[in-house]
Amino acid sequence: MTVDIHVVAFATAADALGGGERDVTLPDGATVADLRRLLEEAHPALVPHWPRLAVAIDGRLVGAEAELPDGCEVALLPPVSGGAPEPPVLVDGPLDVAAATARVTSPRRGAVVTFLGTVRNHHRGRPVERLTYDAYRPMAEEGLRRIAGELEKAGEELAVVIVHRLGDVPAGEASVVIAVGSPHRGAAYEASRVALERLKKEVPIWKKEHYGDGVAEWREEESLVGS
Repeated sequence: MTVDIHVVAFATAADALGGGERDVTLPDGATVADLRRLLEEAHPALVPHWPRLAVAIDGRLVGAEAELPDGCEVALLPPVSGGAPEPPVLVDGPLDVAAATARVTSPRRGAVVTFLGTVRNHHRGRPVERLTYDAYRPMAEEGLRRIAGELEKAGEELAVVIVHRLGDVPAGEASVVIAVGSPHRGAAYEASRVALERLKKEVPIWKKEHYGDGVAEWREEESLVGS
């Protein structure tokens, strides 16, 4: 089975595709990432532009792993003069790791490092069922964007994405993703390490640990974030 997709592109994305609209057929269950591969293979001029694009399905911004329903319209949106729509840095559900990684991936960057901070199922000998994360959202969002932006400015062709999950996160699931793209692996590893350390010290995010015996405790004294 297949799905028929109508692609609309604007500005530089339209130029790269050789036109603003086209119809595409993909296998059933295809995602935005699959569409990207197909379009970039057919139109190599699109490759350097994709990391800057926001993607919307039927008017809703989505990530790389979003599935494409039959008959949908996919819009490729370059940054606008007033600024591109900024992807969230705080989310209330599972992290889209593939989308974070895709945002730092580019033919100009030979190294991509993706770090996942996951919730351990134990702490100091006690079984842990889940963590609950809380944040002062305006300050936390500003802090995460500031850390990523400062790291990018300090590196050559460096791209950094940090996304943190809030609310309940069960043991074994990721609470934070840090994706870094760089022309060289050393710079990518270092930026990822620094991003996590700064996140722990500078961003107002707190966690409550829920133990197997029903007791829950805030762990404010150790760090703002982390698992």
